[in-house]
Amino acid sequence: MRKSYRVKKEADFQKVFDQHNSVANRYFIVYTLNKPDQPHFRVGISVGKKIGNAVHRNWVKRRIRQSLLELKPQLKQDVDFLVIARPRADGMSMKDAKKNMIHVLKLAKLL
Repeated sequence: MRKSYRVKKEADFQKVFDQHNSVANRYFIVYTLNKPDQPHFRVGISVGKKIGNAVHRNWVKRRIRQSLLELKPQLKQDVDFLVIARPRADGMSMKDAKKNMIHVLKLAKLL
């Protein structure tokens, strides 16, 4: 995804966390913040050290990014959201990652 679609700054992450609009399933947690003046969504991805070493964490992040890229046309556009991977997300296939990402995004009303 292009840089304009990413939440990168610590202050932006904190704004979304402080809003406390979150939903979760067994694999992912999604925090949302509505921003009506924004032309497109922005996403932040966080994978903690409980997942494993750097190779495993980057592997999970790639799965999340690819799932979001495939779902991009269907996503709500005026929102910032964070996707946090839970430890169970380690070792998921791409098919399972996308299925669980769709599930949690529907719970968050982003799809």
